[in-house]
Amino acid sequence: MAVRMKGRTTGPTTIELEHESGARVSVTAPKDNGGDGSSFSPTDLCAVSLGACASLIMRMFADGQGIPVRGISFELVKDMAAEPRRIKSITVDFKIDSDCSEADFKRIEDAGRSCPVCLTLGDRVNIVASYRRA
Repeated sequence: MAVRMKGRTTGPTTIELEHESGARVSVTAPKDNGGDGSSFSPTDLCAVSLGACASLIMRMFADGQGIPVRGISFELVKDMAAEPRRIKSITVDFKIDSDCSEADFKRIEDAGRSCPVCLTLGDRVNIVASYRRA
């Protein structure tokens, strides 16, 4: 399924992105690349997409399997490489609020590891993910 999105610059270091739904987000260059760091950078969006995608996949999997999950949250750190400038690694800590069995917890974790963003980035970016109970 294809999704249409577009973007336009709104200044020398900023861009506004628009989703086909009408949702909008402003993006800016990071401080270490000439921007003011006042919002997400393009590489920030890429990295945080990993946390968002895996969290949604885990929650949807749990709900579909009847595994009780009250919520999933994450904290994430993105590290950049200099030459060539790219995302070097993403470290993400998922907190899963559930009283499920250890077997079901492992199934939820496996679902998160198979999210589309992880599968897309996994060969190019070092991903260090931890999964724990909230």
